[in-house]
Amino acid sequence: MTIPRKLGRPHRAPAAICCVAALLLLSGCGQWRGANSLPLPGAAGHGAGSYRVQIQMPDVSTIQENSRVRVADVNIGSITRIERQGWHALVTVTIDRDVVLPANVTAAIGQTSLLGSQHIELAPPIGVPAAGQLHDGDVIPLDRADQYPTTEQTLATLSMVLNGGGLGRLQQINKELNAALTGHEAEVRSLLDQLNTFTDQLQQQSGDIVAAIAGLNNLADTVNRQNDVLTNALRAIPPALQVLNEQRDNLVAATTAVGDFAATADDIVTTSRDDIIANLRNLQPTLTGLADAGQDLTRSLGFYTTFPWPEINLPKWVRGDYANLTAIIDLTLGRIDNSMMQGTPWEGQLTALETALGRTDSRQPGLGTPNPLTGPLAGGR
Repeated sequence: MTIPRKLGRPHRAPAAICCVAALLLLSGCGQWRGANSLPLPGAAGHGAGSYRVQIQMPDVSTIQENSRVRVADVNIGSITRIERQGWHALVTVTIDRDVVLPANVTAAIGQTSLLGSQHIELAPPIGVPAAGQLHDGDVIPLDRADQYPTTEQTLATLSMVLNGGGLGRLQQINKELNAALTGHEAEVRSLLDQLNTFTDQLQQQSGDIVAAIAGLNNLADTVNRQNDVLTNALRAIPPALQVLNEQRDNLVAATTAVGDFAATADDIVTTSRDDIIANLRNLQPTLTGLADAGQDLTRSLGFYTTFPWPEINLPKWVRGDYANLTAIIDLTLGRIDNSMMQGTPWEGQLTALETALGRTDSRQPGLGTPNPLTGPLAGGR
């Protein structure tokens, strides 16, 4: 009996050591989340210099702590914590220090095989260049996190297709399609040719279609910017329509009167067309004469503003506070006749009278005589 007692003492020491180690471990962890929350020895991401990154995931599915973090099928880290943050999950991972990732890296929950384990796959962004570098404490936002379809989701989708997708009716569909096409091969071929032509024309007009869509987009943007103006206009239109409705009889009467006036004007213009054309043709010589007068007519108009002295001579006439005036006045009967009686019934009578008096021998009265009052009497007459 002593042997078992002696032999039992060595077995109590390892058990006690294990209990103490477990208590120390539990006290160090602070909160016990199960055995899976303990770090696995030798796992990636737990070495010296590893850095911590948090990922906002829309759904963590069945992934667990200590699951792997991979890049291009290479293990680079491990999941250390999974917690809820609002309506999504917040996954904390640790990554080996020698792994360099861009700051805009994407994360997705993947599966190694059909029945394999799940892991988080980190990859560079698709469609945009990689930028920056991922550092300790960074957070991958929700818009760069996703999840690959799981085996359960794939099987559920396949079951829906096989059971409710109509695959069992493919034979009936094929039979009805053959019955519909039999005897109509030419029409179907023509339809396909026309469809080909249509798609070709549509392809050629793709630029115009895109431009039209862009124009509609710009129009919609302009209308959206003028939303307040349109709202005010829509509020002001009903009262304006009410006023128009109240003035309907007056508007109808005014429109009718305008129509009657137009009909009357049309009759007048139609009946007097020949007279109007004749008047315009008669005006042609007058307008031609005015056009021929040209600058002489416009220059002569300035004379009437400074009558009886021409405007062009005013600077020579007025000198400071005095004016120079030299005038030659010809009051002979012939000059008065030639200047004032032209075009009148008395034209030529004064010239004939002066000739009868013998005052125009061998000359016509002019401005060359020293004294026009006594000059014609020279020679003893």
